[in-house]
Amino acid sequence: MKRALIIFVSFLLAMNIVAQEKINRRALVERHAPQVTRIEPLDALSVGNGRFAYTVDATGMQSFPELYSQGVPLGTQSQWGWHSFDNPENLRFEETLREVNLGHGHKELYTVQQKDDPRSKAASDWYRVNPHRLHLGIFGFDFLPEEKDSIKNIHQQLDMWKGIINSHFEKGHDSYDVRTAVDPNADRVLIEMVNTARSPLMIRFPYPTGGHCDDACDWQQDDKHLTELIRETPAGIILKRTLGETVYYVSLSWKGKMLCQQKSKHAWLLQPQQDRQTVCCSFSQTMPATITPLKENLFEATMDYWKAFWTKGAAVDFSHCTDPRAFELERRVVLSQYLLAIQCAGDIPPQETGLTYNSWFGKFHLEMIYWHEAWLPLWNHPEMLERTMKWYHQAIPNARTIARRQGFKGLRWMKMTDPSSIEAPSSVGSYLIWQQPHIITLAELIYRRTQSKSFLEEYYPLIEETSVWMADFVNYDKKKKRYLLRGFIPAQETLKAAETVNAPFELSYWHYGLLTAQKWRERMGLPRNKEWDKIIGQLSTLAADEEGRYLAAESAVDTYRDIRFTSDHMAVLGALGILPMNNLIDKQKMQRTLNWVWDNWNWNKTWGWDYPMTAMCAARLGDGEKAVGALLMNNRTNTYLVSGHNYQDARLRLYLPGNGGLLTAIAMMCAGWDGNDQRNPGFPKDGSWDVRWEGLQPLP
Repeated sequence: MKRALIIFVSFLLAMNIVAQEKINRRALVERHAPQVTRIEPLDALSVGNGRFAYTVDATGMQSFPELYSQGVPLGTQSQWGWHSFDNPENLRFEETLREVNLGHGHKELYTVQQKDDPRSKAASDWYRVNPHRLHLGIFGFDFLPEEKDSIKNIHQQLDMWKGIINSHFEKGHDSYDVRTAVDPNADRVLIEMVNTARSPLMIRFPYPTGGHCDDACDWQQDDKHLTELIRETPAGIILKRTLGETVYYVSLSWKGKMLCQQKSKHAWLLQPQQDRQTVCCSFSQTMPATITPLKENLFEATMDYWKAFWTKGAAVDFSHCTDPRAFELERRVVLSQYLLAIQCAGDIPPQETGLTYNSWFGKFHLEMIYWHEAWLPLWNHPEMLERTMKWYHQAIPNARTIARRQGFKGLRWMKMTDPSSIEAPSSVGSYLIWQQPHIITLAELIYRRTQSKSFLEEYYPLIEETSVWMADFVNYDKKKKRYLLRGFIPAQETLKAAETVNAPFELSYWHYGLLTAQKWRERMGLPRNKEWDKIIGQLSTLAADEEGRYLAAESAVDTYRDIRFTSDHMAVLGALGILPMNNLIDKQKMQRTLNWVWDNWNWNKTWGWDYPMTAMCAARLGDGEKAVGALLMNNRTNTYLVSGHNYQDARLRLYLPGNGGLLTAIAMMCAGWDGNDQRNPGFPKDGSWDVRWEGLQPLP
């Protein structure tokens, strides 16, 4: 009877059947509209559709890219825009491989950053850099960088409810008003402006840098790429871009009279002949059949798209809270939804800097897909995550190749990769394993929301083969009659692969992943896998020190005496937080661990998603004050800019896993998890956190 009551209460909490007035979605979104009043490199704003994004300065276009290159760069990026440098030496991927013995009873081949042999080093360097994501083109006013001081009376606002940036500024005696958006259904920038000075517009194209972390704009390589005018009409032009084997097209169309002329080898000027202009700039992999005339209601589809996004998804309202921190937390939550929807909802997993600028050469990291996109089904946008998940199907051959070359069955998912799914060489990333169960977790979150039989049937084969690898990767300890995880670098990334045994987060994730895979077998009408059940039942418990605090790994006996083990990610907290309680974990020991981390961690060496992970652990332990405190901790890597971007440092001026982690944590803190019988379990119970919400899904 008691269990039935708990289940019923949990159901009511999940459905948010509580006596409260309906949240005014529009008011919630609009009270956090970013405002910009100056030219400031960290204050750039973006519009996008999940597959394509366009980032602007205070003019509403990309007029001063050089000034913003070390802030939030003025990127124009798509999910399909990639390029590779030539490979004249015919460097082969096999030359990046190194044979190691990590205690699994056989040699394993890993792709790493080679240093000793010159040719192997050249191969690992080439495959790490290539392919890299392209900056597709700079489109803005033809202003010189030194003219920035003549830009006055700036008032710019991002209207997230409509997906439009409204910009006003003055230059000299002239006034400018610009409206900027991205078509929700195409890689197309939409611009309407009042430009009484009739200042010319310019589109120009850089060569890629191949840099690890930059704006991908090399303006000194004019002879290495080609820009051709292939069609011109009174209503627009089509340009063809060729960079080695990469070819794409740029179509500029306008309403009214516009004069077009080539300014330089890779730049074209548009000279308005009237005070009001409407211009569209489209990017595509295939040549447009025609220059499409512009519609009168240019922004209608954009406004419809964003209204549907905000009304369909979940909402959280902090306006009834009396804690002074609540408004800032609400601001971060609203802005994070917008940023992730424009940057991280495409047909391939997102990079950590989205579609704004390149980090790790524009490649994406599969261990980060949880932080980027797990929030989507929790906030009632499962279809946006499904869009990305389909990429896993095309990555199967390479995932199988990785498993085979390392002597395992099933599929081993790569860590750092690109649309081709080729694994990028890395002396750390190639040894990570926590990306492995993500496909199971994400599929489970979608299924819990949709209950779709077709989805179940489509993704079960991936879950099956993923779990086969997980089961094959463990080692059996005959002496202690238990299963071990060894020979990998944990999520914390400060331990060595050859030395690591039984990291806590990975142990807990193996338990959850295999247990969830068994549920999928049962849903498919299949018997439980006996080997998986044996592993689940005999996995090692989390190792603790003499004071009852969990170690960074069973092999890391100096965890609380060596700063290596108390820097970077406090992944131990993910074992209970990201994941539900299991029989490997003792709650009292985890509470002691959380308390020690809170007081002693090297917080200057953390990342944006470490704060939500800490909050999720605190929430599961019933420590609402620490949960809220973690999300709002006053540290550099927990800074949120005017745009809502999670600032890390001078290299990573934005970091979207922090935003996604925040939304996943908030979903848990509000809607809870399976078996929870409290409303808003992740918030303090002192009366100051009257959080109202609609449409959130609880976590497992």
